[in-house]
Amino acid sequence: MEYINNINNLIKEKYPMQLEFHQAVREVTESLEPVLKKYGKYEQNAILERLVTPDREIHFRVTWVDDNGKVQVNRAYRIEFNSAIGPYKGGLRFHPSVNPGIIKFLGFEQIFKNALTTLAMGGGKGGSDFDPKGKSDAEVMRFCQAFMNELYRHIGAHTDVPAGDIGVGAREIGYLYGQYRKITNRFDGVLTGKALNWGGSLVRTEATGYGCVYFAQEMLKEIGENLDGKICTVSGSGNVAIYTIEKLQQFGALAVTISDSKGMIYDKEGIDLALLKEIKEVKRASLEEYAKEKKNAQYTPISQYKDGINPVWHIPCFAAFPSATQNELNLEDAKALLKNGCKCVSEGANMPSTIEAVHEFINAKICYGPGKAANAGGVAVSGLEMAQNASMTPWSFEQTDKKLHQIMESIFSNASETAKEFNAAGNLVVGANIAGFRKVADSMIDQGVL
Repeated sequence: MEYINNINNLIKEKYPMQLEFHQAVREVTESLEPVLKKYGKYEQNAILERLVTPDREIHFRVTWVDDNGKVQVNRAYRIEFNSAIGPYKGGLRFHPSVNPGIIKFLGFEQIFKNALTTLAMGGGKGGSDFDPKGKSDAEVMRFCQAFMNELYRHIGAHTDVPAGDIGVGAREIGYLYGQYRKITNRFDGVLTGKALNWGGSLVRTEATGYGCVYFAQEMLKEIGENLDGKICTVSGSGNVAIYTIEKLQQFGALAVTISDSKGMIYDKEGIDLALLKEIKEVKRASLEEYAKEKKNAQYTPISQYKDGINPVWHIPCFAAFPSATQNELNLEDAKALLKNGCKCVSEGANMPSTIEAVHEFINAKICYGPGKAANAGGVAVSGLEMAQNASMTPWSFEQTDKKLHQIMESIFSNASETAKEFNAAGNLVVGANIAGFRKVADSMIDQGVL
């Protein structure tokens, strides 16, 4: 379709180096042709042109002092994409790979993911090329305080509500919120992922992993299957991976892999969740420690990965849960998964599969849950945390988990029914993209040309 081609060409011309953003836009727009052909109002109102252009891009310098007294300088960003259905909502990522293209792709994805949750949240994202790994608590605190000295001007409980992401956990959220409170003299729900003692929500730590498994169960239910007794592979070893494994175990599945930036573990007896939590949540150590503790576990250092192949996806499994980072699963990995009998892929990370891998899954007609649908559990519970903050009322673990489960069921149902409406039954990429797009686009049209 010419309209879609023009949008993709426009993005490449305007932002030639932002490859992840190009990919995210292409993944969405190539799904939208049926709805754009059926309803001319979207092209007439230049909805795609407006969606791919952020409301505002905030770039700033963060200057802080390390433990040796040396001044350090980092680049930081907050990109507010679209607030047609609610305040901007999206995480902060602290990682050396952070650049405008990475933040742009994440923020663009967030628009549709947030719309799918049924909660009133727009899309945004932020972060910095600061790396918290190897830094002392005092260094992380000083960086977070310096970061918030600029960010506080642009956020608010009804304006923009950041959360955590890679490199931003409870420690970082605490330091960020403390500085926000000091500067503004306000105690409001401006950040999510807070500690329980001061406004956080139960289930927030578990939400993305739990939600990803709930979504997988809904996909499998459609074909008369479930996860009980099935072998599953999981990448990553952060919150998403850990709590994906926890929920898989609760459903009777056997998760056999984990990975980090240094390598991967294959434990055919099933990942020892208590050991994994000790290593990653307490010691913050490498998975090499896991192999030292469990002699039967096989450790493959990243130096032994070959030709861009991720060995996690070459372990035979029934279901796979990419939960680490973008583009970690390529075409060759997808072919290996299918060859080894994989029937379900549920994405816990943002855009973890390349476009070629996604096409391979769709053509094979397996259960495939794209990230903007399958990993929406994290932002869903962030939205629930906002609701609790607004009412000054905490909810129990059971209440929040039940609401999360209901939201994931709703996301699946909406994506599935929308796919059927546009003659793409079973294609949840088409279903999720169109469902999220229509909600945001119709809201934009309702509110006029802004």
